[in-house]
Amino acid sequence: MHETTTTFTNTWVGYAALTVLLVGYIFVIAEEKIHLRKSKPVLFAAGIIWLLIGIAMYGTEQAEAAAEHLRHNFWEWAEILVFLMVAMSYVNVLEERRVFDTLRSRLIRGGWTYRQLFWLTGTIAFFLSPVADNMTTALIMGAVAIAVGGRNSAFISASCVNIVVAANAGGAFSPFGDITTLMVWQAGILPFFDFFHLLPSALVTWLLPAIIMSLTIPNRRAVSNRVESVVTMKVGARRVMMLFALTIACAVAGHNFFHFPPVVGMLFGLSFLKLFGYYLKMSSTDDNPFDVMPLVQRIEWDTLLFFGGIILAVGGIGYLGYLSLLSSTAYESWAGMSREMSVTVANAGVGVLSALIDNIPIMFAVLSMNPEMSEWQWLLVTLTAGVGGSMLSIGSAAGVALMGAARGHYTFASHLRFTPVIGLGYIAGIATHYGYAVLLVPHLF
Repeated sequence: MHETTTTFTNTWVGYAALTVLLVGYIFVIAEEKIHLRKSKPVLFAAGIIWLLIGIAMYGTEQAEAAAEHLRHNFWEWAEILVFLMVAMSYVNVLEERRVFDTLRSRLIRGGWTYRQLFWLTGTIAFFLSPVADNMTTALIMGAVAIAVGGRNSAFISASCVNIVVAANAGGAFSPFGDITTLMVWQAGILPFFDFFHLLPSALVTWLLPAIIMSLTIPNRRAVSNRVESVVTMKVGARRVMMLFALTIACAVAGHNFFHFPPVVGMLFGLSFLKLFGYYLKMSSTDDNPFDVMPLVQRIEWDTLLFFGGIILAVGGIGYLGYLSLLSSTAYESWAGMSREMSVTVANAGVGVLSALIDNIPIMFAVLSMNPEMSEWQWLLVTLTAGVGGSMLSIGSAAGVALMGAARGHYTFASHLRFTPVIGLGYIAGIATHYGYAVLLVPHLF
């Protein structure tokens, strides 16, 4: 990450920038109440912060350094924006080809018990999230829980909590599973395949609370409150899945063998999707032929713009020296602790913070601080930032989305009831990560 020796932490511009960021983030937290999309206050705050920096640096020797820092932050955003745009486009096409609807239909019509559905939805969420994002995964599996739960609010609530925990845990061991893991990979901190060392600890963070929560689920046959029709995938669905896998392979191979930015491989993969879309369009006999462009345009622009605003805003705070100050406080040896233990406590704290604050700004701040850590510690902070948000319903996009979809059944309070067991899984996941490294991959230290 870009480094700077600039320090303006005790100046008017520093205090003003911190105030702007804080006010902007208050609006983000209040999104559900005031219905103001989170990208708007963050982009506005980022613009004000850099305007303040520009005014303060105007005519000084630091002006060019500030501009260079801003360019660096912008290109970081641009790379990840295009990367996610391609991934989201594939997910939208898979949704249009009824891949997810077919999966949901088969689960609902399967004649499972409530407890079996609890485990099925959680298991699928855990293994689907590394490819699809955790919010999409949570909404798909949440729809199954809502459909079969009927008026069984206790089942819907516990299943939604389980789905959120599973989706967040599953996204933590894959560079494609969460924006935070993608950030770490694209920053060149860890190789692609090293993230899979997190699979055992991610599994524990989900399984332990899931086992305890499942004891509250009745083991009788589920009865849906509606008749579910048979849904089948549209023509080309399986080929789109194969093209998505090929796209991921191109991104990984290009980065590993040629040191290209992963976004280059993803753009190459987008061409596969667009060419196949042309084939589907030309070979279609329907009155409404397939068109890939509306599906590309339907991606989550608010999320992508929010991410950009966060990178630019936190980047400005970093340029002013606050992140260096925070790094020297959080990642240095604490009284009575070795530095390794101090770093472990700091990284565990990152996960707790991510339950209250979105994990994107937290992870970007850690990457901007770039503290000296072993691979084991970088994997640890990737894990904690990814799964820590599961402790509260507002701590992740998956939880916030499901609160809207399962309104009245899954709430902040119903999730909070299971926070102690989720916290137990969080601690067990960190312990598993430590034991896994000591026993199997000591070179990570």
